[in-house]
Parts: sequence; C-alpha cells; structure tokens
Amino acid sequence: MSRLVELEANGPRKLEADDLDEEKGDVAICRCGLAESFPFCDGSHRQTEDESPDERYVYDEDGTRSVVDRVVCTDESK
Repeated sequence: MSRLVELEANGPRKLEADDLDEEKGDVAICRCGLAESFPFCDGSHRQTEDESPDERYVYDEDGTRSVVDRVVCTDESK
C-alpha cells in the first residue's frame, strides 16, 4: 500500500508538557500522515486498516479515500 500525504509544515515540532496523554502517560506519534493533530496521533489511522498492499491511495481533506493508478508530482517552480 502507498498513500499520498501532504504536509504543511517543515522543521521539528518541540514536545511540550501538555502533549502528554494524561490518561495513558505517553505521547502517540502519527505514522500514517493523516492525523489532524500531526505529528500526534488522533486515531485517523483507523480509516487505513482495510487498505490493500497492492493499491495506491489519496485521502481528501474530508477523509474520503480514492484509489489511484499512480501519483504524479510536478515541480511548478520551473
């Protein structure tokens, strides 16, 4: 499976004391790239559980998933 994820920030995110989950006592980091609270997990990965390893996916801002043949990127600065 592959997934197109667009990130709006660059550089590190410094963890603060309020990033700690008070109930669990830990910090969960997003690995799917879909969390609205990125880089922290918000459970968005649950929508990827049925992704096929042979498909490519794009998720819209509203969470709608589409299967695509390929992802093509262009460098618009040239």
